[in-house]
Amino acid sequence: MKSIKILIALLAVTITAKAQFIKAEMQVSGLTCAICAKATEKSLRTLPFISDIKPDLNRNVFVISFKPNATVNLAQMSKKVKSAGFFVNQLKATVDFDKVKIANNSFAMGGDTYRLVNNAGKDLNGLLPVTIVNKGFAPASVAKKYNAPAVGNAPGSVYYLAI
Repeated sequence: MKSIKILIALLAVTITAKAQFIKAEMQVSGLTCAICAKATEKSLRTLPFISDIKPDLNRNVFVISFKPNATVNLAQMSKKVKSAGFFVNQLKATVDFDKVKIANNSFAMGGDTYRLVNNAGKDLNGLLPVTIVNKGFAPASVAKKYNAPAVGNAPGSVYYLAI
């Protein structure tokens, strides 16, 4: 009976932990034409957690919607953009903080750790936009401001988020 309760608790945590990222705006540097944007979009669409992508060629931005209950992997998104020959210049995401347990300005999700760099202990509720400020996800000046290192492709990466 005890093992069934533990299994149910783990399952509940796993399901909740997969639903925090709702959508994202990814600005990609180096896009010069519609063919470049299409190649990048095609590469991103191969990721199993992405449900829809809408390119905005005027701003070199992709508006990305995530599948409900899917684990979002930001490093894989960056890798797909790089494999298409471009770089992520900025990544802003919408997080559902009602489904996130925050301790010491950090939370875990999908095997990764997310640190809030400018929260100052505020209670976070509902859908809020965050900006990933790590090298490779933000301009160098932004990453330097927050002293946010580059992120590896291995599970267990640490991401720095500005609200």
